[in-house]
Amino acid sequence: MPEVDLGFPRAWVEFANPDDATERFRCDLTWLTSRWTCIFGQGCPGIYESTPDVGCCSHGAHFADDEDYETVAGFVERLTPEQWERHDEGRATGWTERDEEGDLKTLAVDGACVFHNSKDFAGGYGCALHGLALAEGIEPLEAKPQVCWQLPLRRGYREVDPGDGEEYTEVTIGEYTRAGWGPGGHDFDWYCTSNTEAHVGREPVYRSNRAELTALMGEAGYALLAQHCEAFERGGLPQPHPASVGT
Repeated sequence: MPEVDLGFPRAWVEFANPDDATERFRCDLTWLTSRWTCIFGQGCPGIYESTPDVGCCSHGAHFADDEDYETVAGFVERLTPEQWERHDEGRATGWTERDEEGDLKTLAVDGACVFHNSKDFAGGYGCALHGLALAEGIEPLEAKPQVCWQLPLRRGYREVDPGDGEEYTEVTIGEYTRAGWGPGGHDFDWYCTSNTEAHVGREPVYRSNRAELTALMGEAGYALLAQHCEAFERGGLPQPHPASVGT
């Protein structure tokens, strides 16, 4: 089936952040109970036809802040030539660059992030930082730039005044659609979240991405989210993600 139109109805749930009285979560139940899963190395054609083996790691990753960079830099120091295909190059000339706006990001080389290992690399195909984390028995999110481990989850913030002047911060947890990438997202030759090819997971997103959601919401916030998702599933998924229908 072709990529589904993202104009379909979605079901949302809102609840207070149990760890912060100034915040409320607003979560996309339709997305979080979908059967999306990353199919990198298992049929993913990549976002560009010109680089089918790179997945979505074509442009390099921007850092959320200085702490994000420092975290990644610490793991980069632990990478060996056996784990990182561009180890010697990265050590000699650096593994970061500035974009047109001057923001720091990982270096892009020949249409791929500098940490992308090719299919023929003996040390393993895919992200060198991801492979390092697995080898050390930790969650990949601990070693990778935040944007890498969050995708295709999307966390957003906005200030809300319910009418009484008592503002709170709304924290949205949802799907990182093409639009999330800005105008360039519509230029991708393929994108996973709304494509049926990627909705083949054995578990719904809220379970398969538990570690990432916990990092985004906290343990208590995730526990409440899981309860709401389970109740939504028991209710018959009145707004199932179209790309997951039939899986």
